[in-house]
Amino acid sequence: MGSSLLDDECDYLFKTVLIGDSAVGKSNLLSRFAKDEFHLDSKPTIGVEFAYRNIKVGDKMVKAQIWDTAGQERFRAITSSYYRGALGAILVYDITRRVTFENLRKWLHELREYGNRDMVIVLVGNKTDLVESREVEVRDGQSLAQVEDLCFMETSAKENLNVEDAFLQMITKIFEIASQKSLEAKENEASKQVLEGRKEIIYVVDEVTATKHTNCCTL
Repeated sequence: MGSSLLDDECDYLFKTVLIGDSAVGKSNLLSRFAKDEFHLDSKPTIGVEFAYRNIKVGDKMVKAQIWDTAGQERFRAITSSYYRGALGAILVYDITRRVTFENLRKWLHELREYGNRDMVIVLVGNKTDLVESREVEVRDGQSLAQVEDLCFMETSAKENLNVEDAFLQMITKIFEIASQKSLEAKENEASKQVLEGRKEIIYVVDEVTATKHTNCCTL
């Protein structure tokens, strides 16, 4: 893929992003997935941080580059560069704070304004370990996911519940779309037609639209 970030053992490099309000647990979801760590007293993210993890999908090795950013408005100047090239997003809210769920519309608008139109989005309701303080019901998350055509899952970074599944679901679906695009590009290349001896007509497609899979898992 011509990227210095892609080592010899990897076939694909996928940039993905974590988004959502401050203190919903984005950084702990990332540290749990990338390093299997959880820090109860983790400090707010300043600017942008990212981590990597290599994942086997089928017979291919994928290097997932996962970006994490502050949810505070004063850091939103980096928005366009943050989303540039991202193929997937984990959209996080806190099940114990209703306002973080209500703000999801804002984050979805931002995703669709700056993100790739084929971006895979997984909606995550985090902090299920605090179920006694729940302000957002499971059915609320399911309903939003259905309306917005998102995958949906509830997680607990603290208890390591469904964290792996959420990231792997996103990465697997990105892989399916990338594989479909690659296949269609190869088929397009094979459709070259030679006319009148040396004259060649080559059909060039600037962007191949992959079929979007909608059979996402719901809790």
